[in-house]
Amino acid sequence: MANGQDDYQDLMEMKRFMGVVEQGIRAANREIIHKHIDSIDHETVLTLGVSVAKLRANYLAAAFNAAVEDHGAALTIDEVADLKNAREMYEEARAGFEALTDAIEKGYVDVNFSKSDE
Repeated sequence: MANGQDDYQDLMEMKRFMGVVEQGIRAANREIIHKHIDSIDHETVLTLGVSVAKLRANYLAAAFNAAVEDHGAALTIDEVADLKNAREMYEEARAGFEALTDAIEKGYVDVNFSKSDE
């Protein structure tokens, strides 16, 4: 049976191992993402955010208008297809925006802060 010292050593080895893995993942993400996105600034992130907002508005309008225009009647197959398409477009764009902000927070993408100050 392992004693406390062995448990501590195992824990420290695991932390070192995970540190090396995390460094490798960060380096891989930076290298691969930089092939597609060199650098971003507040305007590029804001532009994507506005695009997501427009898609959200389109989705909400599609849901609202379908319900209101038919006075609560069941939606047609075409209306449901349109609503589903609007939702999927919004959800994909939102997921992309969240992935970008996550990549920024993890340092995978270079951020040009000097443009943000202008």
